[in-house]
Amino acid sequence: MNRIALGTAQFGLNYGISNRTGQVTRSQAMSMMQLATLNNIDTLDTAISYGESEVCLGELGIHGFKIVTKLPVFPDDCEDLTTWVQQQINASLKRLGVSMVYGLILHRPEQLLEKNGKILYEALQGLKGKGQVQKLGVSIYSPSELDALIPRYTFDLVQAPFNLLDRRLQNTGWLYRLKDVGVEVHTRSTFLQGLLLMKKEEMLTKFSPWSAIWQQWHKWLLDSELTSLQACLSFPLSFPEIDRVVVGADSSIQLSEILRVNDFLLTNEKPDLQCEDEKLINPSNWGSL
Repeated sequence: MNRIALGTAQFGLNYGISNRTGQVTRSQAMSMMQLATLNNIDTLDTAISYGESEVCLGELGIHGFKIVTKLPVFPDDCEDLTTWVQQQINASLKRLGVSMVYGLILHRPEQLLEKNGKILYEALQGLKGKGQVQKLGVSIYSPSELDALIPRYTFDLVQAPFNLLDRRLQNTGWLYRLKDVGVEVHTRSTFLQGLLLMKKEEMLTKFSPWSAIWQQWHKWLLDSELTSLQACLSFPLSFPEIDRVVVGADSSIQLSEILRVNDFLLTNEKPDLQCEDEKLINPSNWGSL
């Protein structure tokens, strides 16, 4: 089975810093899903907050795919958290046209550490008990979040950013610790929302504080005679501990390009682009640049 998972944020939103085409059309989405099927991709990654993504998937039909979706942040004025969680998953399943999803993960897992954290966790476990969810987990921005979460809760699935710049999942040891206890690991931000695929002349000026990284990156690509796509994708796929590498695409043409380099092995010495500056490696901070 293909270890690539197709991210579907673009099915519902204008997503990604290098996206020039906007939200994908239904016909493009259908072509991408057919391409995924032909290439043995069995996992689709979506979220309740990804605009029309779940609606799009439900309209197109998702038979044969494992669906991983994400629960949004629960509102501060929520008086009955258990009912809210149930309503969210019921609506999600209806949009998707299925009775069960493979994975349900929390967009903001730090809410498990707040006063209603235990109620939230028990509500999620209840969905598993009803057979509406197969695996429960969290989507994290930094592996340091796991330091507080793992001692208190058990998860089936963890999704985390991991790419040539952001190697914290490996460096902290969490990648190996998760696998040791049987947690399924999905990584995202393979292309850093497309930033790592941009040509040098396309790079936005707000990323100029890290010009040394870009100079090293593009020099390495030139010297290695590799494409940025080959280097970016082969990096997370070189770790057997990673079960699925979530990648998004703006079109079936772009997805075809991704699939063509899927079997490429990065034998060249990897460029040392490691960066722990969250202003760069966490795209949610880019708005303040």
